[in-house]
Amino acid sequence: MATKIKNALTIKKTRNLIFILGDQLDAESAAVADFDPQQDMIFMAEVAEESTHVWSSKPRTAYFLSAMRHFAVHLRGRGFDVDYAQLGTHKFPNLVAALDDAITRHQPKKIVMVEPGDYRVEQSLRAFCTAKKLELAIREDSHFLLSRREFVEWSKSYKQLRMEFFYRMMRKRHAVMMEGDEPLGGRWNFDSENRGAFGKAGPGDVPAAPTFAPDKITREVFSDIGKNFSGHPGSMEKFAWAVTREDALIALKAFIHGRLGKFGDYQDAMWVNEPYLFHSLISAALNVKLLNPREVIAAAVQALKKGQASIESVEGFVRQILGWREFIRGTYWLDMPGMREANHFKHARKLPAWYWTADTQMNCMKQSISQTLEYGYAHHIQRLMVTGIFGLLAETKPQEMEDWYLAVYIDAVDWVELPNVAGMALYANGGRFTSKPYIASGAYIKRMSNYCTGCRYKPDVKTGATACPFTTLYWNFLDKHEKSLAGNPRTSLMVRNITRMTDDERAAIRGQAAITLKNLDSL
Repeated sequence: MATKIKNALTIKKTRNLIFILGDQLDAESAAVADFDPQQDMIFMAEVAEESTHVWSSKPRTAYFLSAMRHFAVHLRGRGFDVDYAQLGTHKFPNLVAALDDAITRHQPKKIVMVEPGDYRVEQSLRAFCTAKKLELAIREDSHFLLSRREFVEWSKSYKQLRMEFFYRMMRKRHAVMMEGDEPLGGRWNFDSENRGAFGKAGPGDVPAAPTFAPDKITREVFSDIGKNFSGHPGSMEKFAWAVTREDALIALKAFIHGRLGKFGDYQDAMWVNEPYLFHSLISAALNVKLLNPREVIAAAVQALKKGQASIESVEGFVRQILGWREFIRGTYWLDMPGMREANHFKHARKLPAWYWTADTQMNCMKQSISQTLEYGYAHHIQRLMVTGIFGLLAETKPQEMEDWYLAVYIDAVDWVELPNVAGMALYANGGRFTSKPYIASGAYIKRMSNYCTGCRYKPDVKTGATACPFTTLYWNFLDKHEKSLAGNPRTSLMVRNITRMTDDERAAIRGQAAITLKNLDSL
C-alpha cells in the first residue's frame, strides 16, 4: 500500500467536484450517489487551520488525517478519481483556499457535498461559492436517522426541547425495541439502572479493548504532525484506534460481544488506570462515518435477542445512539450560531492551564485529563461530571471550555461537542434542552470512582487547606445562585441543604471559594 496519497490524475472536463471533509468518510454518502467516473472528481484536503483554529491535540489530528488518507485509498480502490491535497505538499491555509485551487485546476460546473458537521465550515464554503458565482449543492446527510429539516419540524411542537420526547418519537419512527406502539419491556428507558459504581473491589476483569497497530499510512501521519504541530498537546505513543471501516467493524463486534453486557450497569463509573472500562470506543468511527448508526443499533438489539446482554444495557446504549446523538445534532443546527455565544451565567474566567497538561493535584482531574491527552479519549461521565462540571463551578468562560473539548478528543466534531459542552456541561444556553445545571460535589466523584483515594483534597471537606475544590465550588455555586436553583424542582433539594447553614458557615464557603478561584492554576 502506498503511503503517500499521490495525485496521478488525468485532467478532464469536470461536471461535479465532490468535496469530502474529514468527518464524511462514508463510501455510501449521498455526495457520491451519482458519481460518474467520466465527468466527476472527488476532492479531499488536509489543511492546517483544522488543527489550529482550536489547539488540536496530536491524537485528534492523527485520527482525522489517518482516517482520511485510508479512506482516499479505499475510494481509489473502488474506482473513484480522488484529488487529495496532503499536508506538507501544499501551503493552503484553510479549506476555502484548498477548494479554490482545486476549482482552478478542474473547472467544475458544480461543487457537491453533504452537509458539513461544523457551522463555521458550512458558512465559509457557502460564502466562498457565492462570491465565485459557483453552484454549491449541499445534500442531506443520509448517515443520520433524522434530517436537519425534519428536526426543525419536530421541534415546532414543543415549547421546551427535551431528549426524552425526541427519543420516544425516534423509537417509534424506526421501530427500535418496540412491541407495537409500546416499548419493549414496558419502559422507555432504564436510566435508573445505568448508574452503578464498582465499590471498593473495583471493576474486576475488564475485557481488553481492541487495538490497531499504526500502519505505514498512520506512521507517516505521525511524522507530518511532528513537523507541523510539534508544539500541540497530547501524545501519539498510545494511538491504536480504528481508522478504517474494516477495523471499525472489528471494534464494534468486540464491544457487542465483550463489553456491552456490563455497559448498562457501569456506564457512569470511573476507575484509576482504566481508561476504557465497558464503553464502546466507537464514537470516533461513528462521527467520521466509518460506521453507520443503523448497523450499530442493529448489532446491539441483536445481542439482546440472543441473550448476550440485558435490556438495561442495550436500551442504555441505544438511547445514546438513536436518542442523544441525533437529538444534539438537531439542537446544534437549530440554535447556531447563538449556541456558540451563549453564556447564561456570564462566566469569564480563563481555562486553568493544567487542562492542557494534567499538572494538577486534584486526582480526579489529573486522571481524566492525563487519559485524554494520552488517548484522545474519555467517556461521557469523565467529560460531563469531572472536567465539565469543574469548568462550570470554576466560572470558566464557555468558549474557552468549548474550544478545549473540540481540541482534545478524537471524536470531536463541532455538531456533537458544542451542544454537549454548552448545553449539558456548562448550562451556558440556560436550559434550552436540559432541565437543570449538572453540578455535584466531590462526594459524587468519591461514590462513582476511586479517584479520591490518596488525593491531597478531601471530598467531604468544604473549607480549609484540605478542602476539595469541587466541594467548595459546588457549595459556592449553590450560595450564589440560590434563588434560581430553588425555583427549579430538579435542584430545589440541593438548595435546601445550603439554607440549613448558618451565616458564618456560608461566609466561610464564600471565602474559601474566593481563594480557590484566585488560585485555579495552582490547584
